[in-house]
Amino acid sequence: MPSIGIDVGSTAAKAAVFENGRLAETLVCPTGFSSVDAAERLAQQLLARGFDPRRLPCVATGYGRVAVPYADRVVTEITCHGKGAGFLFGGGGTVVDVGGQDTKVIVLRGGKVVKFAMNDKCSAGTGKFLEVMANRLGVSQEELARLARAGAPTSISSMCTVFAESEVISLIGKGTPREDIAYAVIESVVERVSVLVAQGKGAPYFLTGGLCDNGYFVERLGARLGEPVATESRARFAGAVGAALLAAEGEGRRS
Repeated sequence: MPSIGIDVGSTAAKAAVFENGRLAETLVCPTGFSSVDAAERLAQQLLARGFDPRRLPCVATGYGRVAVPYADRVVTEITCHGKGAGFLFGGGGTVVDVGGQDTKVIVLRGGKVVKFAMNDKCSAGTGKFLEVMANRLGVSQEELARLARAGAPTSISSMCTVFAESEVISLIGKGTPREDIAYAVIESVVERVSVLVAQGKGAPYFLTGGLCDNGYFVERLGARLGEPVATESRARFAGAVGAALLAAEGEGRRS
């Protein structure tokens, strides 16, 4: 029977459905103010596609995993992201997951998590940092990446998002081109992520999370690590994919 994984993140809530051994469906919606509401919106989307999460095996993970009332059980993000990345990319390597509020580095060996590190104390080096800075510059995150590609080397030294935003305001006041500021913003995230990645075991590297569609970030992270970083469009669903796989294996199956 089909199995469902729900990953309620701080920015986006995602669902994945496995059926007949294949990834049959992926869904996403903004988390918004309420994780409970986001989980219910996903449930309605799943029902519209013929999958009832209240009747099918379902595992929840993510920032708001306890807010999914129809899940059979909850599983940690590390376990689910490792499982999902193993399915998408193979059994071994270093998984870098840049989320809205945290960044995770997961070392896989034979499809199993053997080591992990997480930055969940500061939003610098996360998707939220890019969102804040893009808003300050009055552009979308896609436009931020396009501008950065054309920018000249410029740096932001602050390790705190609040102080970094003050630096950006100062650069704007000095008339620094937006391209150069955008370059500094993305390089700042790349630097912080690469420091965390250094705690892993090295290549091959795989990127999951919301930045997997940001080609410029993927390029810059690979350049900083000295190795290419592999990713794909489904990689943002890695947590939900892992949760659905665990549900399919019977971890959380309804009696």
